[in-house]
Amino acid sequence: MPASKARAELSDARDRGYYSIGKAAELSGITPKMIRHYESLALIPKATRTAGDYRVYSAADIHTLRFIRRARGLGFSMDEIGTLLSLWRDQRRASAQVKRLATQHISDLDHKIAELQSMRATLAELAQHCHGDSRPDCPILSDLAGLPPQE
Repeated sequence: MPASKARAELSDARDRGYYSIGKAAELSGITPKMIRHYESLALIPKATRTAGDYRVYSAADIHTLRFIRRARGLGFSMDEIGTLLSLWRDQRRASAQVKRLATQHISDLDHKIAELQSMRATLAELAQHCHGDSRPDCPILSDLAGLPPQE
């Protein structure tokens, strides 16, 4: 198919309020690769295609992509995002379901934060005991290797 015809079809789609994947990426803050990935996971509907087989996205699709980006930024998993999207689309849903999911996520984050703080404390302790000089003995490497600390 001639490039001018494909451009015209894409232009026609734009005139009807659709956006190319590049423009959808720009407007949503999500890369084209991730847009295709979210489509493969059915987080967004299969893209409308032009006669030239270009993917085009509606304003509603871009709004959904922004929702996904924000949820990812808050650390929700893909499964959780799928659930949140279903709840968002269901105007008859109870907000209690959304709150339950959010409070569980807060609990998960608190657990991860505690784990990270513990890792940090352990590493800080090991670093404090490392001389950091030209000697080969190093409590950090000894700990990683499961060896007793050297005095």
